[in-house]
Amino acid sequence: MTSSAIRTPSPWWVAFAAGMATFVDQVAIMGFGTALVLYQSAGAITPSNVGVLTSLSTIALAIGALTGGRLGDRFGRRTIFLLTMVLIAVGTGLAAWSTSFPALVLSFILFGVGTGADLPVALATISEAASDDNRARLVTFSNLLGTLGITTAIGCGILFGGLGIVGGRIIFGVACASAVVGLLLRLTVPESTAWRQARAESERGALTVRARHSSVRDLLTGEYVRPLWILLTYYTLATIAVLVAGQFSTYVAVNLAGMSVQSYSSVSMLALPAAIIGALWFMKIADTPKRIRYYVAGSLGVVASNAIPALLGFTPVTVITSLVLSTFAGAFCYEIIMKVWTQESFPTLLRSTAQGVVYSVARFAAAILAIFTPTLLGMNARVLYGVLSVVVGVGFLVGYLGFRNVRGTVFDVEAEPESLSETAVPAEV
Repeated sequence: MTSSAIRTPSPWWVAFAAGMATFVDQVAIMGFGTALVLYQSAGAITPSNVGVLTSLSTIALAIGALTGGRLGDRFGRRTIFLLTMVLIAVGTGLAAWSTSFPALVLSFILFGVGTGADLPVALATISEAASDDNRARLVTFSNLLGTLGITTAIGCGILFGGLGIVGGRIIFGVACASAVVGLLLRLTVPESTAWRQARAESERGALTVRARHSSVRDLLTGEYVRPLWILLTYYTLATIAVLVAGQFSTYVAVNLAGMSVQSYSSVSMLALPAAIIGALWFMKIADTPKRIRYYVAGSLGVVASNAIPALLGFTPVTVITSLVLSTFAGAFCYEIIMKVWTQESFPTLLRSTAQGVVYSVARFAAAILAIFTPTLLGMNARVLYGVLSVVVGVGFLVGYLGFRNVRGTVFDVEAEPESLSETAVPAEV
């Protein structure tokens, strides 16, 4: 079948179907933290088990991102993002079925690998279905599904937070059902036209940018080294702070601020309007030069969100204020803009590989810290959050210095003969 004979769905539909990975990922980060606390409170697992499982899922996600991104560039987007949803469904279904620690270990590995492998391939699918006028908006739209995932997780915490183990099973079951729905939606999305064209050019030896750059070595030498290392440094440092705070938000609220799971879930609903407003606001400016100014403002907000409990201590007021501020400000400077920058910086046959590398390294770093986070919180939580505010600030500074003077995107030049192109790269730091 020729490319012209393949029916191409709306880019917005592609963003919706492919973006289900973001939905499931956010159900996991917010919902699984609640579910594990419920399992722990009922005596099914220990506090140390919570730390191990949280870290294990993050490590598995990192491994999945590293391998899935490369597989997506080698064998196509569609095949990989269908297989990943199967892994996610099986992993979350197992966690709903059994509360034993060995079963949870296996389920978190399957879920983590599936989610990690899915994200870089899904993002490449979305960006390649878009045009220069709406690419950043579509990536942002897919992230809005993450807000829906957060809403779902918080809603489950409110409705089922008092049911103990049963409540935890329901939360895992919701994630499993979401993965099944995502799989069905993705059956309607064909292979990326850009990937098929780049693959065909590579096989016949064309001299275009996207055909000539398909090896991992191309990420380690030449023009793509700088954007890769800028993204790695910026996003890893930011993730260490943001992800640890997100994964352990329920743990902190219950164990340090004296809140119950249900009360924290209810009050944390205040973050949802902040997330939606932030994402919609960013969508308006995502494809314009204004986004770097909003990035700076958002960065200052996220730094402040970590500094608040460090300076004022952990109370229901400071915990909720920190959550709402971080959620709103992060829409302009954290994961969405990282995804946009990565998609715009690398050619087709390296795009999901680079996205996977950036995501993987950041999650590995966060996973290592997650092992020790409960202990560090018990030793001196205020010092920990103070350090995190400094770390995230340094990360955001690197991102700003690296991308403030970016020239165009790789989509502008990747179909041209390599000698005639000037690939967009960030300015030197």
